[in-house]
Amino acid sequence: MIQTGRFPPGAGRMQRVLSVLAITFPFFALVLCGYLAARAGLLPQAAIPGLNAFVLFFALPCMLYRFGAQTPIGQLLDPAAAGVYALCAVALVAATVALTRRRLGWNDAAFGALVAAFPNTGFMGVPLLVALLGPAAAGPAILTMLVDMVFTTSLCIALSRLDGAGTHGVAVALRRALRGMLANPMPWAIVLGAVASAAQWRLPAPIDGTLALLAQAASPVALFTIGAVLARSRMQAGHDPGERVAPRDYLPIALAKLFVHPLLVWAAGGAASAAGLPLSPLAHTALVLAAALPSASNVSLLAERFGAHNGRIARIILVSTALAFLSFSGAVALRV
Repeated sequence: MIQTGRFPPGAGRMQRVLSVLAITFPFFALVLCGYLAARAGLLPQAAIPGLNAFVLFFALPCMLYRFGAQTPIGQLLDPAAAGVYALCAVALVAATVALTRRRLGWNDAAFGALVAAFPNTGFMGVPLLVALLGPAAAGPAILTMLVDMVFTTSLCIALSRLDGAGTHGVAVALRRALRGMLANPMPWAIVLGAVASAAQWRLPAPIDGTLALLAQAASPVALFTIGAVLARSRMQAGHDPGERVAPRDYLPIALAKLFVHPLLVWAAGGAASAAGLPLSPLAHTALVLAAALPSASNVSLLAERFGAHNGRIARIILVSTALAFLSFSGAVALRV
C-alpha cells in the first residue's frame, strides 16, 4: 500500500474513503455536468466536435508535454512497467476475443477487446492519478498511454480484419491506424516532453506560460467533453433502433474493464516484483489504478471508422464510466 501525504497512515477506513471521494468526486462530477448539459440541450451537439478538437489538439498535448518534460526520463522509459502493462493487455484482449468471436465475428470481438483493455488515461487518468499519487505518477500513466495507443490499438485493429469484414485487409487497416496515430498530437507531445526531460530543456517563460494556461484547461474541458460525447451517443442510440444492444453484449465487457483489467495488472505486477524485476511500488499502484479507469472514449471513433458496432462500444464506455465512480474509488481506497 502506497502512502502519500493525502492519506495519513493512521486514518480510519471511513476517513480514507472520504479522502478518496474528495479527490475523485470532482472528476466524475465534471463528466456528469457534460452529460447533463448535452442531454438538456444547453450544449448543442454541433459544439461537441469543437470541444473535442480543443482538447485533442491544444489542451491535452500541452498538459502531456509539461508532465513529460518535468518527469525523469527513467520513469517515462520503464521497461518493467511497460512489459507488465502490455502483457496484461494481450491477456485481456485474447480472453475477450476468444469468448465473443464466435457470436460477434472478428471485427466486433476485436473492438470489444480494445474497449476492455484501453482505459481513459488521456482525458481522465493522467490528471486524476497525479492528484491521487503526486507528480511521480505521471511517468507510469503516460507510459500506459503509449502502450495503448501504439501496441494495443494496433493489435486489435489487426485482429478486426481477420474475418475479411469490409473491403480492406490487415495491412491496409494497419496503415490507416498508423496514419491516424501519426496525426494524433498526443504521442508527439509525449515524445517531445521525454526529449525535453532527457536534454533538460527549458522553454522561454512566455511560451511556457502559454502552454501552462492550455494545460490547466485540459482536465476540466476533457472531462466535460467525455460527458457530452457519452450523452450524444446515448441520444443517437435512442433514435436508431439498430443501435440498441442487449445487456449481455456490453455489460460483461464493462465489468471486465473495471475489475478484471486492474486485477490482472495487480497480479502481473506482483509476480514481476517477486521475480526481481525493478517495478517500484508507486509504479505498480499507478498501473493498477490506470487499468481501473473506465474505457477510453476514442475507441468509439475507431470502431465507427472500421465498421464495428459503434452502439455497443458506446454503451460499454457509458456504463464503465458511470460505474467507475464507485469501482475506481474503491480501487484507490484499497491501493493507496
